[in-house]
Amino acid sequence: MEKAQRRQDRLAKPPGSLGGLEQIAVRMAGITGEVIAGAPQRGCVLVFCADNGVAAQGVASAPQSVTRAQTINFTRRLTGVGTLARSFGSELLIVDMGVKEPIPEELYDDVPLRNTARIVDRRIRPGTWDISRGPAMTEEEALSAMAAGMEMVRKAIGEGYDILGVGEMGIGNTTTSAAVLSALTGRSAEETCGRGGGVNDRGFARKKEIVEQVRRACAAAESGAAEHSLDGPAARLDRVTGILARAGGFDLCAMTGAFLGAAAGRTPVVIDGYISVVAALVAAEIAPEAKDFMFASHRSAEPGYAIAVARLGLHPFLALDMRLGEGSGCPIAFDIIRGACDVMRNMATFEEAEINDDYLEEVRRGGCL
Repeated sequence: MEKAQRRQDRLAKPPGSLGGLEQIAVRMAGITGEVIAGAPQRGCVLVFCADNGVAAQGVASAPQSVTRAQTINFTRRLTGVGTLARSFGSELLIVDMGVKEPIPEELYDDVPLRNTARIVDRRIRPGTWDISRGPAMTEEEALSAMAAGMEMVRKAIGEGYDILGVGEMGIGNTTTSAAVLSALTGRSAEETCGRGGGVNDRGFARKKEIVEQVRRACAAAESGAAEHSLDGPAARLDRVTGILARAGGFDLCAMTGAFLGAAAGRTPVVIDGYISVVAALVAAEIAPEAKDFMFASHRSAEPGYAIAVARLGLHPFLALDMRLGEGSGCPIAFDIIRGACDVMRNMATFEEAEINDDYLEEVRRGGCL
């Protein structure tokens, strides 16, 4: 990365004039181990689909049946992320982690990426339990879902995809994401909850009530276990698994595993919106180095997004007021990362452009703003 930064400083432009594109290229050098990293050629968005029991509390604007409908529509590329993936030349890997309503058997293919118009079946069960009444799942289920996310990443890398995105589909999952974020950070429901797809005032009030209830339950559980805990990777995993089991969703758990799997496979991975950034933060809580492989695609309109992305120390590329989810920001970000790498590779240095750069010495010394 230091060598890549020195090359950036020699390119024929005022220092820092390409802003975030320069930092992307430098970070890609660190990920790939190549000073001039090759631009990623094959992008794949992993879309994890599951239902959340808390939807029964009226915290979402859409009925739970939409999870099934959109999971099927991903196979037809009729959704937001499906259309954008087609437009930007990316692929989708659709994974059923626990959709409540049955999906036709003919739409499943248990071999990931053999047929990208099919759904991979990694169902834990038909949706989580209602977090307003107790844990969403067992810790064993949370770990199984994380393992499925890691498995999907290994398969995608094995098939030659060299940049990945992480998305989701699950009615009620802005509530579970807010609950997990509040439990991880101690931030109140007022800070982590937004209206998701547009829930009404009554549903929004109930959403915040549930998230605050879960935050307090997780804090009490951690306080009671604190004297027995030890710092280190195992303790971090235990803490996070406990929070996911109490407050999360099968989609969120699998997404967490996907971010961990990308880091393990030294592959750049793109964060989408709110649910995706919470999963990224959970992964970084388990393995802090995992965030070095992450890129934030767009600034979600959900208020909790800013909390999570700041804690990760990342800066989103785009400000488009997007709040769809699904991984819709990822195909756009893939092209931005490609462009950053192409600039690093193909732009001339001052020497190659036969330009005397002495005039920039004052800028480099910080004499000009």
